[in-house]
Amino acid sequence: MTSKNLGRVTLAALPFVLALLIDLTLHAAIADRLPDRLAVHFDAGGSADGHLSSTAYLLYTLPSLPVLGALWVFIAVKGRLHGRAHRWLTGGGFAVAAFLGYLQIAVLFVNVDVPEGGSADGFPLWHIAVALGAAALAGALGLLLSRLVPVPDDPRDPDPATRERIVLADGEVAAWGRGIGAWWAPVAVLVLLAAGVTVGREQNWFIGVPLILFALVTGTFCRPHVTVDRRGITVSGLLPRPRVRVPLERMEAADSRPVNALAEYGGWGYRIRPERSGVITRSGEAIVVSLTSGREFAVTVADSATGAALLNTLLDRQRAGR
Repeated sequence: MTSKNLGRVTLAALPFVLALLIDLTLHAAIADRLPDRLAVHFDAGGSADGHLSSTAYLLYTLPSLPVLGALWVFIAVKGRLHGRAHRWLTGGGFAVAAFLGYLQIAVLFVNVDVPEGGSADGFPLWHIAVALGAAALAGALGLLLSRLVPVPDDPRDPDPATRERIVLADGEVAAWGRGIGAWWAPVAVLVLLAAGVTVGREQNWFIGVPLILFALVTGTFCRPHVTVDRRGITVSGLLPRPRVRVPLERMEAADSRPVNALAEYGGWGYRIRPERSGVITRSGEAIVVSLTSGREFAVTVADSATGAALLNTLLDRQRAGR
C-alpha cells in the first residue's frame, strides 16, 4: 500500500473507529446501570415499541460502525474519486459516524437506571436534532482534515488530443450502438411484479399497485441500449421514453476505462454522485464522458473504446463547424 493510499485509508476509517471506541467505553462505564432488557426501538412519538437484551443490542448495533468503516475505506481506495468528490466522501464518513455513534449512545442512556422488568420512558426527539448537529460538525471537520491527504490522481487523460479517434472522410456519417442489459434486470422486474400482486391480494392493493407500476417502469429499462451518433450519447429502453441523452454540446471529451459499480457509483442502475452520474449495469469497461460542467457521465458497455473514439471524432467535427 502506498503512502497516499495509507493516508486515505486512515482518514476514511478514523471516524468509525473513534465512534466505536467511544460507544464501547461509555457502555462499559454504565453497564451496571442498564437493565437486562433494553428499549431499542421507538415509534414516531418517541415511545418504546421494541426491546433487546443488552448482549443482543451490542451484537446487532456495534458491528454497523466497522462495516460502514470498511465500506468507506473500500470506496476511498477503489472508487477513483478525485478533487471535491474525494473530500465530500471523507466529510460524509465523519458525518455518518457521528450521527450513528451518537444515536447508539443516546439509546443506551435512555435505559440507564430503568428498573428490571420496566421500560424506558421514551426517546426524547431532541436527540435527533443533537445527532444531526453532531453530524454537521463532524462532517465539517472531515472536510478540513481531507485537505491534509493528497487526493488520487485524476484518471482522465489530461490531453484531449491524445484520445482515440475514428477516421471519417468529409461528409461521412457514422453511428455506434450496443445493448447494455444485465441478466438480473428481467429477474428483478419479475420479482417486483410478483411482490406487487402478492401484497395486493394478501394485504392491500394501495401498496401492491405502486409496486406493480414500479415493476412496469423498470421493465422498460430492463434491456437498455446505448447509441452514439451526431446527437451525442443516448441510453434508451424498450420504449422511446424515458431515456437519458447527453448532447455533444455538453461534452468536452470521452474516454474508455474500467469503472467499479459499487466503489465509484454506490450501486447499479441510474446513479447520481458528487461530480459524476451514469447508467451502471455492472463493473467493467465504460464510456466515460467529461462534461463542460466539470462532471462525468458514464455508461458501462462492451466495446466502449469504439464508442468513446467515435464521440471524440464527432466532437472534433462539431468544433470545426463541419
